[in-house]
Amino acid sequence: GMTLRRLVVWTADPMRRLRTLASVVDSCQGLKGGALCSAIHAHLRCGDPFDVALVRGILNQVARPVRCLLDQWIYEGELRDNNDEFFVSGDDGVAEDKLWREKYAIRKPMLPSFVPHELAEKILLIGKSIDFIRRACRDRSPIGGSSRESKDDAVATIELTFGDVPGSPLHQSIDLAYRETSKRLLEILYTKYNFLGHLKAMRRYLLMGQGDFIRHLMDLLEPELEQDAKHLYLHNLTGTLESAVRATNAQFDDPDILERLDVRLLELSAGDTGWDVFSLDYHVDGPIQTVFTHDTVRRYLRIFNFLWRAKRMEHGLASVWKSQTSRTREIRWMTELSEVLHLCYTLGASMMNFVNQMQYYITFEVLECGWAELEKAVGQANDLDQVIAAHDTFLDDVTNRALLGPQSTTLLRQLRTIFDLIVQYQRAQEDVFTAAATEAERRCGNASNQGEAGETRRFIEEDVYGMTARLGVLAKSYQGAVRQFLAGLDDHNDVSLKFLCFRLNFNEHFDVPKRRDDLHLN
Repeated sequence: GMTLRRLVVWTADPMRRLRTLASVVDSCQGLKGGALCSAIHAHLRCGDPFDVALVRGILNQVARPVRCLLDQWIYEGELRDNNDEFFVSGDDGVAEDKLWREKYAIRKPMLPSFVPHELAEKILLIGKSIDFIRRACRDRSPIGGSSRESKDDAVATIELTFGDVPGSPLHQSIDLAYRETSKRLLEILYTKYNFLGHLKAMRRYLLMGQGDFIRHLMDLLEPELEQDAKHLYLHNLTGTLESAVRATNAQFDDPDILERLDVRLLELSAGDTGWDVFSLDYHVDGPIQTVFTHDTVRRYLRIFNFLWRAKRMEHGLASVWKSQTSRTREIRWMTELSEVLHLCYTLGASMMNFVNQMQYYITFEVLECGWAELEKAVGQANDLDQVIAAHDTFLDDVTNRALLGPQSTTLLRQLRTIFDLIVQYQRAQEDVFTAAATEAERRCGNASNQGEAGETRRFIEEDVYGMTARLGVLAKSYQGAVRQFLAGLDDHNDVSLKFLCFRLNFNEHFDVPKRRDDLHLN
């Protein structure tokens, strides 16, 4: 017959099951989707096989909708999450050119505890890649390996709950989809949209890798850029740009790339010349805007502006040297100019050495080394995020090592001061040779020698002494500016800039103040 003891024995398992269910229900109040799965999954850690089996059966049923959303996302790139239950969220209001960076994100509260964050990032990347291929790249062709395989729902759901076990079927399926979709996306960008070609074009034109083109363009533009910036016209500069392309090896570049190359005038300020506002530009559109965003192109233009200014110094000093070589023969017999000419030669040689060393550092140690690392990183990239990260790292390195970073503001200001002094030196030397040529012509034309002594005395006292004093002040200002610049380099945290300081002052010509650390050690 029925006894209380038998009743207790017979109801022990149901009561135990009810207690477990009550505990599960209490912990799941107000939860849904991935958060609900996490709450249920927490009960698997109790250690009781009876409770674990019960909770696992519940979890398999609850996780089915999440698995369905996951399959739609990684195989079709579609997000049909009307109730915000999936751990990937989407913003339909984001523009197409910002699709990759801003449209999709991980919704952390809905990330199941049994799906590691690294795996969730791969899942996000898979669906985002498929959607990017379909929408931004306008490619509807099937992606190999991303077709949905027919699986039993229960088995598929169990695989989902074992996402935290490396090597599980879920890991394998996600890895396969990740490899196939990422490979397909990079293939489209590299072939259909010529991403690598545009990247190299940025290097050749905005980072001045096409040396013959830049030099010829600078020669053609020099007369116009010497004018006040208000007198520049874009159509004239564009015509000059086209002439430079036709006259150099740039003419053999891809026509699509050459069509994107353009001229831009920066914002005008009072007293600006054409050199201060001129800039090349490169127009980018389509899916490659994901890498070459507006901010990225703006960083390229900032680097170009710096390189253009440094190249102008080299170009100007080369012109100064040519002028010295040709015009000195005409006035060599005027012995009163020996001191002025000596100042011109020594100051010009010092400036030329400084500019050449800066150009070597920027061209080879910054740009070429950084570019080699970028090519290697892009070649090894497995997905678009890695390509973007490699490209951003390249720009960060170039910006910081080329004195354009926030920690080098003072150094950049000092370098611009040195560049301004070089421009003043070019004008001073032109004035010296112009005055000397005028005086030489006067003397040669005065056959009667009437008043010759007085005119010569006036030339020496007014022109020669004035030019000597002007060049002396300029030399002193230049040496002081270089000393401050070298001291800043020597005190910088970047090792490459410390070596640049040594290269610029290898013979200790400039008396650079020692750092406090060195003084303390001595």
